[in-house]
Order: sequence, then C-alpha cells, then structure tokens
Amino acid sequence: MDLTDCRGLLGHAEWAESLVWQSVLALKQEDAELQAKLHHLHMVQWAYLHIWRGEAVKPREPGTFATPLALCAWAREYYLELPAYLAGRSDADLGREVRLPWADRLVQRFGRARPATWAESVLQVTMHSGYHRGQVARRLRELGAEPPLTDFIAWVWMDRPAADWGDDDAA
Repeated sequence: MDLTDCRGLLGHAEWAESLVWQSVLALKQEDAELQAKLHHLHMVQWAYLHIWRGEAVKPREPGTFATPLALCAWAREYYLELPAYLAGRSDADLGREVRLPWADRLVQRFGRARPATWAESVLQVTMHSGYHRGQVARRLRELGAEPPLTDFIAWVWMDRPAADWGDDDAA
C-alpha cells in the first residue's frame, strides 16, 4: 500500500460518509441508535487523527451534540482538517510506527500488541468506518429509508467522485 492508496481509502470514506449523512439527515428524525453508531465512528476517526498528529486524544461525549446536524458538522470538520494533515505525509510515513493509547488493553487480553504502521492504521480507520456505516445502513432500513450505495468499487466505477456534504466547501 502506498500513499496514493491511503489517500484514496480516506477519500472513499469521506464520499461514503457524506452519502450516509445525506440519508440520515433526510429522515428528519432523531434515533438514538443511529446517533450512537455515528458518534462512535467519527470519534474513532478523530482519535486516530489526533494520534497521527502527535496530539492527546480528546474524545467528545455523545451528549455534546444536541442534534444529528451538530454531529454531522463534527464529522465534516474531521474531513476539513484531514487534507492539511495528508499534504504533509510522504512515503517515509507509510512504515512509521503508530503507538495507540489503547494497545495496553490488547496486551492484557492477547499477551502482546505489535505497533501498527501508519499505513496499517489508515486501513484500520477506513475498515472500522465501513463496518459502522454498514450498521447505520441496517438501521436506516429499519427506519424505512433506503441506505445509499457506498461500496468502494462503486466509488471507483463512478470515477472517484468527491464527497457531497451539501455545501460549497465540499472538495
């Protein structure tokens, strides 16, 4: 996996999440399960960005978001900050070790936790996000909505469109 692949995976994630958020906001109803899944998904993304930048992880509690729109705005902020961070990355970063603060819990559970590389952590973020987007899609169906098609291969077939957050700032 190279830097282009990492940027592509994160680009797909943004596109997919912008589509999911369009569906969530179109429901015009609040749902605790949707809020919880989306909060967790974006909290993990923010945690990794803080770790990558060498900052303390500053989780935001679910109760700090009064509405789904407020949570969506927080998700959007992550994707507004990510390009500046990625612009400073080089191929040398791909193999750089990333120390995750929760790795000690894995050591207790499995006896060891080998450090992940930066590229592996990018893959983790995007796979984790996809897993929870699937849970959100299931919940959207339960609430009577049709979830969007967010498959990576669909994004490739469509010539890797930019995310559409419904504003003029979408890249």
